[in-house]
Amino acid sequence: MIIVLKEQPEAQQLQNLEEWLIGLGLEIHHSEGVHSTVLGLVGDTSRVDTDLIEALDIVASVKRIQEPYKNANRKFHPMNSVINVGDTSIGGDVFAKIAGPCSVESEEQIISIAKEVKAAGATMLRGGAFKPRTSPYAFQGMGGDGIELLLKAKKETGLPIVTEVMDLSQLELFADVDVIQVGARNMQNFQLLKELGHSNKPILLKRGLAATISELLMSAEYIMAGGNENVILCERGIRTFETATRNTLDISAVPVLKELSHLPVVIDPSHSAGIARYVHTLTMSAVAAGVDGIMIEVHNDPAKALCDGPQSIKPDAFAKISKDIDTLLETVRGF
Repeated sequence: MIIVLKEQPEAQQLQNLEEWLIGLGLEIHHSEGVHSTVLGLVGDTSRVDTDLIEALDIVASVKRIQEPYKNANRKFHPMNSVINVGDTSIGGDVFAKIAGPCSVESEEQIISIAKEVKAAGATMLRGGAFKPRTSPYAFQGMGGDGIELLLKAKKETGLPIVTEVMDLSQLELFADVDVIQVGARNMQNFQLLKELGHSNKPILLKRGLAATISELLMSAEYIMAGGNENVILCERGIRTFETATRNTLDISAVPVLKELSHLPVVIDPSHSAGIARYVHTLTMSAVAAGVDGIMIEVHNDPAKALCDGPQSIKPDAFAKISKDIDTLLETVRGF
């Protein structure tokens, strides 16, 4: 349920209303808009008398929300959320450019790539320390050592780091990580999501291989219900019958998510295509669709990459994409 207040509500009446609602066992989420304030009520609202609330002088309207996700719902939070990450942000005026290798392979590799993508305009560094792989014989990542190398790259470049957690037991290693990524395979790992809800770190939540948009938002709700509202949604392609690409990028997910939720949305064109030569086109499509950022795999020698070389682009290709993003943004944001 949401309660939309009139402009400049009388303070004592508002306090009385909030105390009464809290007394009913409800949690109240405030959202300040340009012309009104919205109170989002979480809990059992069946006992709330909507007619009584609507009769108050400070109340403009009362609406019951039918969608099962509340905190992630734009009706609860009409304004776009801005997630702060170090000295940058995502969801505001700054377009997030997250770039780096699929996996951390060595100190020289990750620092070299970090310097090159930063010079090309990257605002965050991505890199896998723990890698979920289909084959048990494939490279599984460097684990904790990989995180240490990411932190060295951060120290060298100042770029906040984004890396994936796979299991609850690994969380203590992520104390200094700026953005914790939840991969597609873990989107419905509800115990992990609940634990991340107790953190205040930004969480980049990837859509599952065959998950609906509603299921993605419900997974975000698991995190937000625990108190952590710093969630970033990521469309990374879904599994369809098409075999020309690794996955099928659901561009339509961008405007749909923007309509349903206030959370920022990023696109991962690398995992969507699985083929490096399609990354540029998919990125431009995402920018035109109104996405808040992109996450691209960049490797200095894709042919020798230990993980996902075929979908990784070289630093000079990322530099061109970064420049083209800026050019297209001038047009898109002019609408």
